[in-house]
Amino acid sequence: MKLDRRSWLIVAFVSMSCAAPAGVVVLAQERTVVAVAPSTMGKLATVDERFASYNVEMVEVTGGRFWKPYKSAAGAQAAAPDAKAGGQAGGQANGQVGIDPARFQYRPPIDLSNPRLRKLAAALGPAYVRVSGSWANSTYFQDDDKPALAEASKGFRGVLTRAEWKGVVGFAQAVDGQIVTSFAISSGTRGADGVWSSAQAKAVLDYTKSVGGRIAATEFMNEPTIPGAGGAPAGYDAAAYARDAKLFGAFLRKESPQTIYLGPGSVGGVVEGAPSGHGMGAGGPAGLGMQVIGTEDILKGTGPLFDAFSYHFYGSISQRCGGTTTPAKALSPEWLDFSGAVADYYAKLRDTYLPGKPLWLTETAEAACGGDPLAGQFVDTFRYVNQLGSLAQRGVVAVMHNTLASSDYGLLDEETLEPRPDYWAALLWKRSMGKVVLDPGVAKDEKLRIYAHCSVKGKGGVSLAVLNLDPERDGAMKLPTSAEEFSLTAAGLTSATVILNGAEVKAQADGSVGELKAREVKSGALRLAPLSITFLTMDAAQNKNCM
Repeated sequence: MKLDRRSWLIVAFVSMSCAAPAGVVVLAQERTVVAVAPSTMGKLATVDERFASYNVEMVEVTGGRFWKPYKSAAGAQAAAPDAKAGGQAGGQANGQVGIDPARFQYRPPIDLSNPRLRKLAAALGPAYVRVSGSWANSTYFQDDDKPALAEASKGFRGVLTRAEWKGVVGFAQAVDGQIVTSFAISSGTRGADGVWSSAQAKAVLDYTKSVGGRIAATEFMNEPTIPGAGGAPAGYDAAAYARDAKLFGAFLRKESPQTIYLGPGSVGGVVEGAPSGHGMGAGGPAGLGMQVIGTEDILKGTGPLFDAFSYHFYGSISQRCGGTTTPAKALSPEWLDFSGAVADYYAKLRDTYLPGKPLWLTETAEAACGGDPLAGQFVDTFRYVNQLGSLAQRGVVAVMHNTLASSDYGLLDEETLEPRPDYWAALLWKRSMGKVVLDPGVAKDEKLRIYAHCSVKGKGGVSLAVLNLDPERDGAMKLPTSAEEFSLTAAGLTSATVILNGAEVKAQADGSVGELKAREVKSGALRLAPLSITFLTMDAAQNKNCM
């Protein structure tokens, strides 16, 4: 990586010209320095303390066929299916109807008691732990302590045992997590009239309470906008969903009134002019031949039913499903801004049908269908941090990354539990960026993006997340006060490891990450390395919004 240390080191700061935008100082050789004023940054929004969160897919908990990692040999399985997997290993892929089963690989149930996994996850706390996904739509809860059923009951494709769900509750408690989920809606939950029954949902809620757990928030079903792919009954439409969602809402208010009712959990709409991609573009669910129900059609039927508006977003579909994302595309403004455009799309629907309700992004990652190889590389960290920053500015209160530790988009490698680059960005976000979102007071530059929050330390402190997207040139800032700096770089965009303040960073063998050592920087000029992500905390900012 070429480090350009030219003009900003050899030329002193000069007065702002009348042609320069606010917060920008012009240097010789047409270099610019962004001057920030943390003490006067205004408040834009407030996010949940669990803003940066993650998913553990239901199929990880139960064991089953999930997206095959690229490094696996074609057609290979990670392990031979056990007896329980018998009803889950067919062409239906345990929930993903109509997708080539060769794209999946069997996995045994995840060990949520693993000490290394728990320590790595606890470092990301507090967080929401969402256990859902398309597989949850057709997973049968076996409400007894007998050995797991060898095959799912009629109308279901997977089996969740009490022991497995108790493991979820214990994991959440151990890592400062709160459970977010959804419930089964497949034909096994329905009578002859096709109407959804609450029996399975009640069994899950009752057992959760009996082992000392709670469900903080839930969607009725996963992604009702693509019902066929999620195992819904044939012909399931917006009217059927509205009917069932209202039944579920009444049930939830009675059985677990403290649980936030999220909905509808949409994915796959269309934003005019959006690039091709799963989330909102032409290459999404419709492009894969899936039935798509419009979110607005659903909301017209449900009315103001939900406590919060939830949606899912992927910028593309992965290579295994026919998509293409390159490192160059992953740094483009079009790609980085796509997530914000989709949030704006859903915010308009929210304003119409659920005015005043918060937005939750309950599932997101680099690409659907398990992610591309680059999802585990440094290049994706720019998307991830930019997404957190831009959505926080829009008031999205929670963002749940898919997944914690499965397939190529996991924050952790599923075999070694080694943190990937996005994990370190999530950790630094947690340790730097507080709940109050601030206006950085500078225009967004194509190559330099700045996001500001009150510091997690409080007491008037301000933290910045700064992305320098330029592959050749340094970025430059002028700080009015000293700061603690954590700067992420890598040997290359496709690197699976990252460099923090000049040294490669790794977790210890037991999963501990400890206190990461900050670099102290003084007020004045600050160099931002090419292709770097820098977190800065200014304790002495004295911003009144952060007291």
